[in-house]
Amino acid sequence: WDFAAYRFLTGLGVGGEFAVGVALVAEVMPTTARAHALGWLQMLSTIGNISAAFINIGLGVMEGEGAFDGSEWKPWRLMFVVGAVPALLAILIRSRLKEPEKWQQAVADGATPKKAGSMAELFGDPRWRRNAIVGLCLAVPGVVGLWAIGFFSFDFIRSVFKQHYEREGLSPDEYRGKLTVLVGITSVLLNIGAGLGMYSFKLFTERHGRRPAFAVAFVLAILGTTGTFWFLNDFYDVFWMIPLMGFCQLSLFGGYAIYFPELFPTRLRSTGTSFCYNVGRYVAALGTITRGGLIKLVGDQVHDEVLAWRYTALAMSSVFLIGLLALPFAPETRGQPLPE
Repeated sequence: WDFAAYRFLTGLGVGGEFAVGVALVAEVMPTTARAHALGWLQMLSTIGNISAAFINIGLGVMEGEGAFDGSEWKPWRLMFVVGAVPALLAILIRSRLKEPEKWQQAVADGATPKKAGSMAELFGDPRWRRNAIVGLCLAVPGVVGLWAIGFFSFDFIRSVFKQHYEREGLSPDEYRGKLTVLVGITSVLLNIGAGLGMYSFKLFTERHGRRPAFAVAFVLAILGTTGTFWFLNDFYDVFWMIPLMGFCQLSLFGGYAIYFPELFPTRLRSTGTSFCYNVGRYVAALGTITRGGLIKLVGDQVHDEVLAWRYTALAMSSVFLIGLLALPFAPETRGQPLPE
């Protein structure tokens, strides 16, 4: 229960930071630079993930050498301590942060802080209601695909190579550290691919538009995810399949950072963005439960943990089709000023 409470608090902070952060950057950048700035904002998030992965690799090496034997301070506990430190940057940043001029002007024009961010207006106005629902339908497949499938590639990797090490005759004590290192490498590769995917989305959407970029990204997400989970078998597969899946899956998140702020006026921008992105997280929670149930159900039938992962990933990847079905209803915003 205490772990669940800590996770809730972390999610509360991360979800809030994303919506406010992209709204702020969108409002201070000119139209010609807005997509580039938002794309970089989302792409640079992978730097933190890669840094954490390298730390995890180092802890895995130490674990393999017996550094944590008999100690309650296991690598995962230390990772949480390390992960809390960068949050302190928010205090320093907030002390130097200024409100965007667009927001100040909106308040001066009558959208008081109390009225701004009104959920009643978000769903009472047909235009903003439509944009919110369309944005949610675009976010759900990406968030479910990442949190219910993509990030569980680490568990999938453990399952695949646990069988590999057991066939070699290694004991759990002998291969536990090796798996921790391999998972760290997987995280580095996944996030390198993710950064390149977000950067590519930024370039593509500026040249061809938001809707074509999302269409390509959803198709790539289906192919990249199903291909990785179905065909990954050997060590060398990790080094090209995992970054490819990261590229295909997380390019969508570059799109969310660019597109969602463009759907709403200043007084509703962070509220609408937060609705699209964070309500998708609740659906993603159902996705993880569904994935767990499917793995157990399929595993009971095939009696093979790895094969159960493969079939489940294929089934769960169908969620990306929701995004493709929603695209015809999405407004094109390339080259347009933010709505007011």
